[in-house]
Amino acid sequence: MLEFLREIQSPLWISLKVALSATIVSSVFSVLCAYFLSRRSGPMPALLDSLCALPLVLPPTVLGYYLILLVGRRGLMGPWLREMGINLIFSWQGAVVAAALVVFPLVYKSARAALEQVDPQLENAARTLGASNFRVFITVSLPLAWRGVFAGVMLAFARGMGEFGATLMVAGDIPGKTQTLALAIYAAFQAGADNLALVLVIATSLICVAILIGAEILIKLAKA
Repeated sequence: MLEFLREIQSPLWISLKVALSATIVSSVFSVLCAYFLSRRSGPMPALLDSLCALPLVLPPTVLGYYLILLVGRRGLMGPWLREMGINLIFSWQGAVVAAALVVFPLVYKSARAALEQVDPQLENAARTLGASNFRVFITVSLPLAWRGVFAGVMLAFARGMGEFGATLMVAGDIPGKTQTLALAIYAAFQAGADNLALVLVIATSLICVAILIGAEILIKLAKA
């Protein structure tokens, strides 16, 4: 049992670190995008909305390949990142970028649906009192839509815990460095360590279920 716990410790810590970092990064950008696009109409906002939701339907390996073309050593931004001393390939930071891209639409879709339910008259009233658009967003729109945003954030965190394809493409499967729980399960299964794979599967499932239950409880407590 102690051996299994030692085997789980490293991928569990990496998964938590990657999922939390990816959720924070993606949540900031996705909520801002959701607010901006929910207040716009026309062909261009519709196109941007489709692009924001695209990671939801593309295979994670495709997203990983796009990221390699963008931030890889020979990618579009690769030389610029190297000059700044940043290397995302085969690093846990790269796993964060990959997971953030995968979970982005989960927060975006949930946040946009919640923000579209906010009464525009309340926002206009705040503007007539001299509030800037950013202040209206922080003090009016976001507080009224926080339940939908929070639900999307928790879903994103749970999804980030289980991210596999894009993470493998960008960060690789390096034990103690980039090997998350999902990658550790695959490695254990490939090595024939069925007992270890089962323990990792159960641990991952319990964590994700606990996240979703905890999110539901917090939302119900906030409504009470």
